Amino acid sequence: MKNRDLKATLSAFMEHLWNKGDFSQIATYVAAEYAIKSDPGDPWDGQVIDHAGFKERVLFSRNAFPDLRFDLEELIAEGDRVVASWIMSGTHLGDLPGLPATGKPFAIRGMTIYYFKGDKVCGHWQAYDRLGFLAQMGVLRG
Repeated sequence: MKNRDLKATLSAFMEHLWNKGDFSQIATYVAAEYAIKSDPGDPWDGQVIDHAGFKERVLFSRNAFPDLRFDLEELIAEGDRVVASWIMSGTHLGDLPGLPATGKPFAIRGMTIYYFKGDKVCGHWQAYDRLGFLAQMGVLRG
């Protein structure tokens, strides 16, 4: 695929699956095996998951943050990878392990390298501002 096609696929993947929680086209965007190469703090870190596991992973986040949204700021494509910088926002309305719902809104920045196999996303490596999130939830005091 051309770089602009990979960017368009990634944008649609983020909008449909993450922002809308619409899994009707999961097989269009996600490879049969999806590898989470590095995502510290993610319960699926280091695992290879199938479509059912991917859906479970998205729902885990969307249950805690029903209005979860990723706004893509910049996309850079090279070979079989797309690097995305983003702002993730939402309201913490559902419990997370060790962090009961706070009802507080948040907005943090992060960056993800998405890997493609053909025209499907097949994994990622991610880093984001976890301390900023915890501070916005009132867990960290300055």
